[in-house]
Amino acid sequence: MNDILTMHKLTKYYGDLLAVDHISMRVQEGEIFGFLGPNGAGKTTTIRILVGLTTPSEGTATIKGYDIRRDLVKVKRCVGVVPETSNLYNELTVWENLHFMAGMYHVPKGERRDRIVRLLDTFGLTDRKRAKFGVLSKGLKRRATIAAALIHRPSLLFLDEPTSGLDVMSARSLRQFVKDLRELGVTVFLTTHYIEEADQLCDRIAIIVQGRIIAVDTPDHLKAGDHETSIIEVAFAAPVASTNWDELEGYELVEVKDNRIWLRVRKVSPALKALTSFADDRGLEIVSLNTVKPRLEDAFVSLTGVASEEMLVEKERRGGEA
Repeated sequence: MNDILTMHKLTKYYGDLLAVDHISMRVQEGEIFGFLGPNGAGKTTTIRILVGLTTPSEGTATIKGYDIRRDLVKVKRCVGVVPETSNLYNELTVWENLHFMAGMYHVPKGERRDRIVRLLDTFGLTDRKRAKFGVLSKGLKRRATIAAALIHRPSLLFLDEPTSGLDVMSARSLRQFVKDLRELGVTVFLTTHYIEEADQLCDRIAIIVQGRIIAVDTPDHLKAGDHETSIIEVAFAAPVASTNWDELEGYELVEVKDNRIWLRVRKVSPALKALTSFADDRGLEIVSLNTVKPRLEDAFVSLTGVASEEMLVEKERRGGEA
């Protein structure tokens, strides 16, 4: 399989701040490649470099063999960009938006109608083609925005937070559309704060922390990376969020949700004794206890020290900056 994107010691300084720290990695044609990291890790800066919105301080990258410094016009013809906040016009219809984007990307006039019709059909938007973009649901807006980014048939699609703010059914539908992009011959470079979403969609994932790539691998390999620990899921008879879990020794608390907790342990048997004693002392009734398979979020937390919930809260506070 050929590489569609390569980065070699890609670096970006903002004054004394090293935002992207000598990144080198490759993305293969036809894969869905996840780019994950805490807020401020360098994701947005890296993508801005790759799509020509800012210039690297050092290093370089190629897309379809075109250098992002020397061949920027050719690079832009190869890529589509779907920002988290749509770049389409509320007062225009879906059809008019796609037609406008076709003109922006210099799609030959004789091909525009056929391309629009095919994209509307692919994304289930045919019956909404005359609707103003501004009145569409969030899910339909995301579909239309992705369709617009594909109007010039890019080889590589940068997809930022595809399901942010969507309801469960809309998010599930959109994930399927992302998977189906392979059939259109599109490689996807995906950023998301939903770690489970990356696990479902991505063939490989890169994790960036403080501007440096700390891991690049498949989701399964990342999840299996720590063979020395186990994850235990414990369910209680009542909510336990107010419990001071820092007093429980021998565990690393991964997550608390309603009446359930997830704990990372090195040796299961002695840890269970400590857990049952801890629960008895505080009147907590354990109703079930299971060891569970490692999750991608567990690997992410282990590598970065940041939980996905913290990323989402910080993202909202900073207005979406990644």
